[in-house]
Amino acid sequence: MGPIDALWHLLNFFAPAFAVGLLTALMAKLLWRRSLKNASLQRLGTWAITGSALALLAGLIVFGSDGKMLTYGAMVLACALSVWWAGFGPRRR
Repeated sequence: MGPIDALWHLLNFFAPAFAVGLLTALMAKLLWRRSLKNASLQRLGTWAITGSALALLAGLIVFGSDGKMLTYGAMVLACALSVWWAGFGPRRR
């Protein structure tokens, strides 16, 4: 596998985390405008994408392959918890 192929594999592996994280942050800002007025979209998106990516990596380590439904469920849960922590958690600004 060449470096371009490795880059494509890496980008495709993290694409679901990026998409779910970005959409979750956007929907949270839309649904809870008043409650999340002090939390920036960038902060929510960064937390959501990071949480989702970590869940995907954990699923890859635990199961030995990607694309398992349990991993995607863990990614959605990690994304939701990350957005909650960044927007409504104890250290919100």
